[in-house]
Amino acid sequence: MKIPAQMQPVYEEIAGMIDEYCEKYLNEEYRALCLRLLEKLCRKRPSPLMKGRRNTWAAGIVYAIAAYNFIFDKSMPVHLTADELSRPFGIAPSTAGNKAAEIRKLVRMSPWDTEWLLQELIEDNPAIWMLSVDGFIVDARDLPLEFQQEAARIGLIPYVPAPRQKIEQPEQHSEKTNLPAPSSSKTCVPDDSLSEPAPPADFSDIYDRFRTV
Repeated sequence: MKIPAQMQPVYEEIAGMIDEYCEKYLNEEYRALCLRLLEKLCRKRPSPLMKGRRNTWAAGIVYAIAAYNFIFDKSMPVHLTADELSRPFGIAPSTAGNKAAEIRKLVRMSPWDTEWLLQELIEDNPAIWMLSVDGFIVDARDLPLEFQQEAARIGLIPYVPAPRQKIEQPEQHSEKTNLPAPSSSKTCVPDDSLSEPAPPADFSDIYDRFRTV
């Protein structure tokens, strides 16, 4: 993404702070997302980066991306507190949080915007891949390749996913085996392969995106 000439010095100063922080506390993928957000802010006219302290903007950018990727969740591989996110920039957590909220509004960062998500969160979130095809809710990763390509082209899914490996079914023996009857407390799940709808003749209904809150 090309940075306007008048914004180049601002970009380099803030990018330097982000680089240093991500190298010490985060990783390369976080760094790339933060710099992409910085570039988008630089390209706004007028750019909001022309006002305010540069270290506050750097902290707000990192805070916005990190919080969007659930960095406060202790189960995440990279986990930091709000204090750890903000103190290295020389500002309070509340200041960084307020600047992050401002940034999210500036770029219209929505809960379903995969542009700012880590790759692992995109792959692990089934809601991102749910589509409505001919009235049926399906996982785009299970659709034929041409459907995946069209869905990615019109922006319904972030990209064409890699083929998913199917679980091999165990061989069925001719001899009958006495199996215990299913318990009344369990639910028998029908074989999806028998009830799976045929692919639609066209791609019109795939525009009905299914989301869960």
